[in-house]
Amino acid sequence: MTQPRLPSYFVSHGGGPWPYMTGPFRSNFARLEQSLIEMRAELGDAPNAVLMVSGHWEESGFTLSSGEHPGMVYDYYGFPDELYRIAYRAPGSAALAQRVCNLIQSGGIEARLDPFRGFDHGTFSVMKPLYPDENVPVVQLSLDAGLDPARHLELGRALAPLRDEGVLIIGSGLSFHNLPAMRDASGHEPSRLFDAWLRWTLVHAKSDERAARLVNWEQAPHARDAHQREDHLLPLMVAVGAAWDETGSTTYHQTDFAGGLTVSSFRFGNPPTALGPGR
Repeated sequence: MTQPRLPSYFVSHGGGPWPYMTGPFRSNFARLEQSLIEMRAELGDAPNAVLMVSGHWEESGFTLSSGEHPGMVYDYYGFPDELYRIAYRAPGSAALAQRVCNLIQSGGIEARLDPFRGFDHGTFSVMKPLYPDENVPVVQLSLDAGLDPARHLELGRALAPLRDEGVLIIGSGLSFHNLPAMRDASGHEPSRLFDAWLRWTLVHAKSDERAARLVNWEQAPHARDAHQREDHLLPLMVAVGAAWDETGSTTYHQTDFAGGLTVSSFRFGNPPTALGPGR
């Protein structure tokens, strides 16, 4: 049986170390968690590895975590002490990191390896509910600190061959990421209008129009109200670039996130389970 082509995903990853928590804070993410469980089911057999593009890691040029046993990066604040001792113990993969680095460089894009980088919460907050057994190798890929959307779409196109090699490409960010507006009602309407634009762009626009709209995302309704910085939006560009001509689908949509915000996650391409048993 040939390796099925995997879709790529953009996941709105939620807040801090939520999968390791209980009580009311954890319950805020119940629908997100269910969407990740459904994502695991639609992928069928576990991928060979995950390439996670995290909105919590920026470098000058693209950088890949290449350690075989990544540690943890506790990039959040104000949580109980025990949440700074949690660990997601999935292995890394130096071989995959080198393969991805070669693909990026062959496209004329700067890339390098970092053997010391650990998993930040853009990675482990997705991976813990997605693959709780911690047995799927994970390589993390940074954003480029220039935050150029076209450059990140180009990066995604360079990564596309990985989808035929059993590597699951996930862009991990948040479709609405304005922290002050997340703490009061001022973000409710901007998030609704920006999310409507984003869902139309990703689900209905043809590939070239989709890319053009994403490159010019600041023209969207309430764009800068939704993203004061685009760090949590750019992982989406990588996921779209990796599935350039393939259709987008909404995999998670919530209109009362954090008390009234609208947020979404997306898949690009068909999951292997949609192809039937003879794939």
